[in-house]
Amino acid sequence: MSLTDPAAAPQYIDGLGEVAGFYEGIILDLWGCLHDGVALFPETLDALKQMKRAKRRVWLLSNAPRRAHLTAQFMEDMGIPENMYDGIMTSGEAAFQALHDRYLEEWGRNCYHLGSAKEDGNMYDGLDINIVDSIDKADFILATGVERADDTADKYAPVLQAGAEKNIPLLCANPDRIVHVGENLVLCPGTFADMYEQLDGQVTWLGKPYKTVYRLALEGLGTRKVIAVGDGMMTDIEGATGAGLDSVLITAGIHREAFFGGSTKAENGSRGDAFLKEFPYRPTYLMSGLRW
Repeated sequence: MSLTDPAAAPQYIDGLGEVAGFYEGIILDLWGCLHDGVALFPETLDALKQMKRAKRRVWLLSNAPRRAHLTAQFMEDMGIPENMYDGIMTSGEAAFQALHDRYLEEWGRNCYHLGSAKEDGNMYDGLDINIVDSIDKADFILATGVERADDTADKYAPVLQAGAEKNIPLLCANPDRIVHVGENLVLCPGTFADMYEQLDGQVTWLGKPYKTVYRLALEGLGTRKVIAVGDGMMTDIEGATGAGLDSVLITAGIHREAFFGGSTKAENGSRGDAFLKEFPYRPTYLMSGLRW
C-alpha cells in the first residue's frame, strides 16, 4: 500500500521515527544498511532497539548467498541477536529451496559452482548434488560470488561463454552486482548473471528485487503497512516498488559516490538528483544511514 507516487521526488529524513507512524512493519536490508560486511554501523543497534520499543515488526531481507539460519548466526556474531527482529529471509535460502523443490529434478544434479566453496558451500549442503570441476560436465551453474575478493569479471568470462554456448542454465543466488566490504568493492553474482544474459544464456534470479522474497517477508510480517529500507536501487528500491511498498534508500551505501562524491552540498544534491532520474522508480525517502 504505497503512500506516494513511485515516480515522485523522494523526501529526505533524518530517521525512521519521523515517518514510522504510517507503518506497522519494516523490511531491512543487511549489507550496506546494518553492516559493511566487517562490522555493524555505529547506530545500527540503537535503531533496532528503538524499532522494538515502538512495537514495529522487523524482517531482515538479504541477498546474501547463504542459508537463512547461517545468516542469522552471522548477525548474532556481529552483535544482533535473533530477539531483535521477527524473521529473516535470504536469496541463498530461496535458492536452496528452489534447488531442493524443483531445479535438481528439472535440470539435473551436476553443478558447476561459480563462487567460493569455503564461503558459500552451505548453499548445497544437504542436497543430492554433484559439484563438478568443469563446465563441460555441468547440468547447471550455481552463481554465489567470486573465489577471491579482488577478482575481476574477466576471470569468469570464459566459463560464462562456454556455459551459454552449451545452453546450461545459471541460477543466480544473489542479484546484487557489487558490494562494499569495508571500503573495498567486490563483485557479486548479479554481475555474472548480467553477462550471461548478454550471451543469451538462461538465468534464474532469486532474491531482491523479485517478488517471491517480498511475498514471504510480508507473510511473516502479517501486514501490508510496511516500509522497506536498503541501499540498492536495482534491488531494494525496485523490489519494494514492485511489491507496492514505500521505501527508504540509504544514500551512504552502495551508491555513495552518487550522493557524496561532490565537493559541496549543492553539488552532491545535484549529483543525487541526476542519479535518481536514471531509474523509472524512486524511493519514497532518502536517509544517509539507518537511524530511528
